[in-house]
Amino acid sequence: MEFNVKSGNPEKQRSACVVVGVFESRKLSAMGEQLDAVSEGFLSNILRRGDLEGKLGQALLLHNVPNTLSDRVLLIGCGKERDFSDKQYRKVIAKTITTLNDTGSMEAVCFLSELNVKGRDTRWKVRQAVETAQNTLYTFEQFKSKTDSARRPLRRLTFNVTTRKELTVGEKAIEEGLAIAKGTCQAKDWGNLPPNIANPVFLADQAKEYASSCDKVSCQVIDEAELEDMGMGAFLAISKGSDIPGKLIILNYQGASQDQKPVILVGKGITFDSGGISLKPSEGMDEMKYDMGGAAAVYGAFIAATQMQLPINLMTIIAAAENMPSGKSCRPGDIVTSLSGQTIEILNTDAEGRLVLCDALTYAERFEPEIVIDVATLTGACIVALGAHASGLLSNHNPLAHDLLNAGEQCGDKVWRLPLWDEYQEQLDSNFADIANIGGKGAGTITAACFLSRFTKKYHWAHLDIAGTAWKSGKEKGATGRPVPLLMQYLINRCES
Repeated sequence: MEFNVKSGNPEKQRSACVVVGVFESRKLSAMGEQLDAVSEGFLSNILRRGDLEGKLGQALLLHNVPNTLSDRVLLIGCGKERDFSDKQYRKVIAKTITTLNDTGSMEAVCFLSELNVKGRDTRWKVRQAVETAQNTLYTFEQFKSKTDSARRPLRRLTFNVTTRKELTVGEKAIEEGLAIAKGTCQAKDWGNLPPNIANPVFLADQAKEYASSCDKVSCQVIDEAELEDMGMGAFLAISKGSDIPGKLIILNYQGASQDQKPVILVGKGITFDSGGISLKPSEGMDEMKYDMGGAAAVYGAFIAATQMQLPINLMTIIAAAENMPSGKSCRPGDIVTSLSGQTIEILNTDAEGRLVLCDALTYAERFEPEIVIDVATLTGACIVALGAHASGLLSNHNPLAHDLLNAGEQCGDKVWRLPLWDEYQEQLDSNFADIANIGGKGAGTITAACFLSRFTKKYHWAHLDIAGTAWKSGKEKGATGRPVPLLMQYLINRCES
C-alpha cells in the first residue's frame, strides 16, 4: 500500500474519505471540530442523536457531509481522551484500516496522526500508523486455491501533519515504518509457511537470494560436513536426526566502517520440532512449525535494517535444523561435545533449541562482536510466566538489558527481564558431563538462559525468549512477526545515539 504525508484542512481534501477521531462522550477531536464548524454542525448533530458515543473502536461512516470535498467522512471512536495512549492509538489505526478496506474507500486522508499521544511525536505516530496498517492488512493465503479479496481494497493512505515543517519528519517516518513492516511481514511469512517447505535448505536459499539482491550484504551457508569438522557436536546432535540437513546461515551487512564491531543477531531456526526421541504430545504439534520464530525474527530485522541502510555493521546467524525422531537422533543420556569444548549431557531431546544455539553463540565469538542478541522460542515456561504479552529478557550486561526494555516500551513490542543469578546455574549440574541440557521443573526459562550464558562469556549478550509472543493460536492462528519491531527500535536507537 502507498503512504503519504501532507498538511491541510480536512474540509479541503478531495478524497474518497477523511478520517477524524471522536472521544468519549461524543467529543470531536480538534480536526473533527474544524470539520463540524465548516459543515455547520452536521457532525455534532449526528453525535447528539447517539449514533456514536466515541467508545474505543467504534466507527461511523458518513456520506455527503455539507461543505466538504471528500466523498465520505469516517468517525473513529478513540475512548476516553485522558486515557488515550500508545495502545489505544494503535487500536484506532487498526480499526480505521479495517473499516476503510471493508467499505470500498480505495484512498483516504487520515487526521488521527494529529491526535495527542502522551510523550509521542509526529515521527512516532506516523511510523506506528504505517506499521499498524501493514500488519492489519497482512494475509497469508498463498496455499489456498480460492482467496477472499476485498472488492475495492484500500490502496493509498495519507497522514496529515500539523505544519509543513513536519512533512520531512513524516516522510522519514513512512520510510522507517515501511521497512519495519516489510521485515515483520517477512518474519510472519517464514513462520506461517508449512514445514514441508520452510526447512533448513529453504531458509538458506532464501538468505542467499536476498544477499545477491542487496549491496553491502553477503551470505555464507555452512553445511553439516563442515560443521562436523569445526566441532559443532551440540548442533549436529539435533540436525542429524532429520533426513533434511541442518544449515548454519550467516548474513553480513557492512553499513559502517570496517573497524566498527558488529552487532550480531542469532536466531533459533528449528523448522519443525517433534521433540525428537522425547516426543511431544500430538495435540497442537502442528504449531511446532513456529519453532523457527527466532530465525524468522532476526531475518526480518536484518531485512528491515538493510532496507533502511542503517549505519551499522550487522550480522545474523541462523541455526537451522529439524528436530525429528529417527535411528540417527540423539537420545536422553547421550553426551556431546560443543564447539566451545564443553560437554553436554542430553537429558531431554526436546530441549533442542539451546543445543543448536550454544554452538551458534560460540561461533559468534570469532567476529569480536560489540553486542550479541539471541532470539528463540525456547521454553514453555516463559508462556507460563509472561503469557502472550511480553517476551522474556535475560542478559549478562545491564546497559544492554536496559536499552532493550526501553526499546520495547517505545515500539510496543515489550519485554520483561528475568534474573540470571548464579544460584540457578546449580540446576544444570551433571554427574557425567560439564553441563546438563535441562535444569528440572523450576525456573525453566531462567535455567535455559543460564545454559546459554555458559557460551557467552566473551561478549555482552541478551537472550529473548519469544515462546509466548512469536505466534497466536486458535481462531487468529498465525505468526506475529515479533520481536522484529523491538530489534529494529533497538538498532535505530543505537545508531542515533
